[in-house]
Amino acid sequence: MGRNDLKGIVEQRTTLGDRAYESIRDAIISLRLKPGQMVYEAELSSTLGVSRTPVRGAFRLLLTEELIEILPQRGIRIAYISKKTVEEARFVRESLELSGFRLAARKWRSSEEPSRSAETRIEASLAEQRKTAASEDYEAFLQSDEFWYRSILEQAGNATLLKVISDMRAHLNRIRYLELRTRHHFEAVIEQHSAMFEAVRNNQEDEAAIRVR
Repeated sequence: MGRNDLKGIVEQRTTLGDRAYESIRDAIISLRLKPGQMVYEAELSSTLGVSRTPVRGAFRLLLTEELIEILPQRGIRIAYISKKTVEEARFVRESLELSGFRLAARKWRSSEEPSRSAETRIEASLAEQRKTAASEDYEAFLQSDEFWYRSILEQAGNATLLKVISDMRAHLNRIRYLELRTRHHFEAVIEQHSAMFEAVRNNQEDEAAIRVR
């Protein structure tokens, strides 16, 4: 087996592992996999069309995020929504996003071409949010919402910040998904997003922080 063949196998395993992790994580956040539900390697492997190895790797990552829990002699269960964990995650998210949006606003015009490209992505995401809100597609709305946040926070230029916020938002988004289904407050969220983005692209750090809070 040549070096290129080995590299291809490693990349394929990484891709399958990433796909399994993202698919299961999305199912947990969107409540397709419900809190307290038991899940099994063989069943998920069959559903995702992969071997058990990528699913096992996904479980390890989800365990560190406290989105699943291991029950001795029983198997793996989707973690219940913990009020304490959600409150802790909300506090950390707010602290980090305040700093992230401030930094994004400060840097927004420092490099015109990346800002223009980011602006196109963010505007497209807002348009997608309006579209999914009209059809009350909760899962698609939340996905476009996540893309919107990431597109702005990427302008801060801090990969660690993005990773930590992404981990924190997983617990919060289960609550947000429930909230959207019961309160149907899509338009209010979109209006808030528009105001936040307006502050960022006008380099208004303090206003961006106020809108985030």
